[in-house]
Amino acid sequence: MSDYFIYYLESNLVCLIIFSILLIRDIFSGDRQEKQIKFDHALVAFMLYFISDVVWSAIIAGVIPKTFTSVVAANFVNYVLMAGVTYMWLRFVMAYEQVPHRERPINKFAVLFPFILATIALIAVYIFAPSVLINEDLTTTMVLNVFLIAVPEVYIVAVLFYTLRKAKVEPNREHKKNHIYIGMFPLIVVGGGMLQVLVLPRTPVYCFSCTILMLILYIKSMEKQISVDPLTGLNNRGQLAKYISQEVNNRKDRRRTFVVMLDVNDFKLVNDTYGHAEGDRALALIAAALKKVTKETAIPSFLGRYGGDEFILILHPYAESELDAVIVSIREEIDAMCLRETTPYELSIGAGYDEYLGGHDTMQNCFQRADYKLYIDKQYVKLNAPKKAS
Repeated sequence: MSDYFIYYLESNLVCLIIFSILLIRDIFSGDRQEKQIKFDHALVAFMLYFISDVVWSAIIAGVIPKTFTSVVAANFVNYVLMAGVTYMWLRFVMAYEQVPHRERPINKFAVLFPFILATIALIAVYIFAPSVLINEDLTTTMVLNVFLIAVPEVYIVAVLFYTLRKAKVEPNREHKKNHIYIGMFPLIVVGGGMLQVLVLPRTPVYCFSCTILMLILYIKSMEKQISVDPLTGLNNRGQLAKYISQEVNNRKDRRRTFVVMLDVNDFKLVNDTYGHAEGDRALALIAAALKKVTKETAIPSFLGRYGGDEFILILHPYAESELDAVIVSIREEIDAMCLRETTPYELSIGAGYDEYLGGHDTMQNCFQRADYKLYIDKQYVKLNAPKKAS
């Protein structure tokens, strides 16, 4: 049994070291966003559970004396940390999926309430009827196992609700996969735990499965940071090339492909008058308007920052007439956003688009045609409309 404990200890120690490396890297990274902080909280919860699991294996192996007190304490801590892992994961998912009002005190309490209620109930049973949870031979009962999984199941259902709901309306195939993976993550982890309990009781499958899955998720998040423009949160040109090779050139439906080039009218005037910080804010506002409109349209799309104050939108409508409605919606949303944000200037965009025909046509040629039409549109605006920035 001591060999079993040493093996279990070494395995969990390796997982702890890997999680510690991820955590330290995150803590010392420059710009920590809310979802990154919540992800780190989940990492800490997993690490604490690994430590608790090692203590429980020490009790089973006889390294720590197996008494009623040690069994109760170890299982209670395991219950708290298992619930804590799924609670922290739910909080991460709510940040990742941008759930509205998630930081309101009443909503935070509602998320925590199942854990509070189950903990009070478990403590009451330990005090008044401990034999319901622990047998005379100091083995755990089915009732205790129900306590161990009840709260995590509630949180797992909530995770699935948020992620699958978002995946259902997500037009981008790669992003849809990310939503589904994050939602299925706790189910896969639970599957690893069940495999350990039922098939490989002497093998630390749970910590291995947690570590492998968290590493995959961490790598995916790093890939996203590499592929996303940090100022606007839009796809960068690397993602544009990937989208063209994987999506545009492999479409099998009857939808057509149009490239829309957009840029900000009189952006230099905003920078020169109000400073580069305000110029960055203007670009972020434009990006937010573009994201809002493309999410609300039923037309499959790709949205990215092409460079400077220029953006690119690839749309797949059935008819060309659908594009004009999208561009009008973008311009209306930019106007509305400037009013909501009370910017000291007006913002507007120029837009030009052309169709990618396939065959001998190339996307680069299509970009050039759309860019030329953007130039024509901007010239028209300058000749027929007053300046938008002042």
